[in-house]
Order: sequence, then structure tokens, then C-alpha cells
Amino acid sequence: MVAKSGGPSFSSLMVHRDHLTAFALVAAICVAAPSFAQTPAQAATTAGESDSVRTHLIAGRKKHDSVAFASTVAFGRHQMKTWPTAPAPLPGSILPSNRIVAFYGNPLSKRMGVLGEYPSAQMLTKLDDAVRDWQRADPETPVKPALQLIAVVAQGSPGKDGMYRLRMDSALIEKVYGWAKQRNALLFLDIQVAKSTMQKELPRLMPFLSRPDVHLAMDAEFSMHHAKEGMAPGKKVGQFDAADINWVSEQLQQLVTEKNLPPKILIVHRWLKPMILHADKIAVDPRVQIVMDMDGWGPPWMKFESYRDYIDLEPVEYTGFKIFFHNDVKHHDALLTPAEVLGLRPRPLYIQYQ
Repeated sequence: MVAKSGGPSFSSLMVHRDHLTAFALVAAICVAAPSFAQTPAQAATTAGESDSVRTHLIAGRKKHDSVAFASTVAFGRHQMKTWPTAPAPLPGSILPSNRIVAFYGNPLSKRMGVLGEYPSAQMLTKLDDAVRDWQRADPETPVKPALQLIAVVAQGSPGKDGMYRLRMDSALIEKVYGWAKQRNALLFLDIQVAKSTMQKELPRLMPFLSRPDVHLAMDAEFSMHHAKEGMAPGKKVGQFDAADINWVSEQLQQLVTEKNLPPKILIVHRWLKPMILHADKIAVDPRVQIVMDMDGWGPPWMKFESYRDYIDLEPVEYTGFKIFFHNDVKHHDALLTPAEVLGLRPRPLYIQYQ
């Protein structure tokens, strides 16, 4: 199948995900689909849709983009017929009855994403515009705005503890949470563990996650605890095993039960097959809604094929799609529109902009 973007570059403070090396591996589209029953959640995302409806790219897309798009849509429709069984959503669940549009980054860096690229008022206005664009593109699905703060940031140097990561302090998290509250938006705390582990990084964030409007994301790209001794983030693409994801989900499930919270959302970033090991072993539970997010940048054809090969091919529960304001247009391609992304199957319910 087709691979996507790769390795970050570093500054003295933080890793910058906007400098990545794109590469592609082309193989056959015809693969054996796993045998599952369709989840009610995925059925709900396509209620009222007809698979006979033809979707189109905007004028000016290249032939390669059109071929990849058609291939991805066809394969997604095939996969949806056998999507894994999932429990029915609990009361208070955000998905699948809503779509989330999130702005990603860190206010300490203008280069890590749109969240920190602009002054907060300007950034929130841009978020308003993105939410309106998505609402117009799919009027039947309410759009919830969100901010995704990189709360644990992978580093190019080991630091005093040798973990190659920088933890954001509570004051910064509260600041971004305050921005989210201005728009009645969700807050996602994103963790890049580097040489640390989720077991070490998650506990200090649990008080924030005890709030009903705060959710979690885990970034496999910078998970280096499986790598050889001394290997810094960015030297190779990191990975999580299903066991790591299941452990995190279990902690969130317990939190939801103990605090009587609405279900949490757990975003898992992925743009290469080795980033998530044993994806078929990821356990689903109605207290934690898992989104596998296609996180690569590049030309439209590459993004479509990555969604096909790493999200559709190994289905878990819900799906997401990431759009890079700068990297996706480096080769003079127009930014993907909401209408184009909505042509994918299943339709992504989590959209992230960097």
C-alpha cells in the first residue's frame, strides 16, 4: 500500500512537525479484507448516504490525485461493509453524532501548528471559519470546535532525565483551556512520549482529563521507548503497540466510571503501518471512543492512499484526517476542501489542522 510523510526536525526547544520528509511505497490495492461485522457507529456516519453517489475533486487536481481518490473511496466502501463491531454510544458521547474540527500546536512555537502560529484571538477566528466551512459542507452533522495542545513535546536533546521530552506546565495548559472555553470548544492534550512512556506521562494529566471537555491524543511518531538506547526522536519513526493503547484506554475508562464523566475521546496518530503494532488487538469500550487519525502530509494522492492503507485497511472504531495548512501546499497543490475529504469512506469524524 502507500506510505506517508516522515521524520521531524528540531530546534533547541521543541520538535517541529512541519519539516518532514515525504516518501511513498506503491503496491497493489487488492487486499484481503478482515472479516468483521459493521459497527453501529460507522453505520451512523453514513446514514442517508448512497454508495452510488459519485464524489468529485475540485477542478485542477492531477490525474494521480483522481485515481488515488477513486481507489480510496472504493476500498473504504468495501471496508465499511465489514467494519469491526463496536458497542452502541453511551449518553453524552460526542461521536458519531458530531464532527470535531481541531486546531493543533503549542503556543510556545509558531512552527508547530496553527494553534501557536497566530495570536490567540486571530487563531480562534480562523477556527471559527474552519468550523463554518465544515458545517456548510455537511449540514446534517453538527461540528464541535477543538484545540489540540501538544502537552508533552518530543525533543532533540535528552534533557536532565534522558527522556527527550518537555512537559508543559499547568499554567500553559490552563491558558489554552481558557482559549477553548471562549469558543465552547473541546481541549485535547497531545502526548509525544519520546523515550518516556504513557505510563509515566499520563498520570500528571489526569486532573485535567477529569474535566468533561478535555480529551487525549497519543502520537506514535515520537514514541521511542522501543528504539535502541540513545536514539532521539526524529531519527526513526516511533511506534505504539496495541497494548500501549489499551492501557491508556483502560485508564480513561476507569476515570469515566469513577468521576461519572461522559465518554472520553482518544486520538491515535498514524501515517505508516509500523507506527501501530497489532492494531487488530486494540480493544473498544463505550467509555472511550477511539479515533485513528491519518496524520501524514503531502500531495492529495498520497494523503488519500495513506487513509486507505493505514486507516481503512486496519479499522478500529472511528476515523480522522489531518490537514496541514503549509506542508500540504508545498508543491502548489490546493488545500483539500471539506467536500473532498467528505468523499472518503468512512467519512472522517475528526478533522485536525496543523
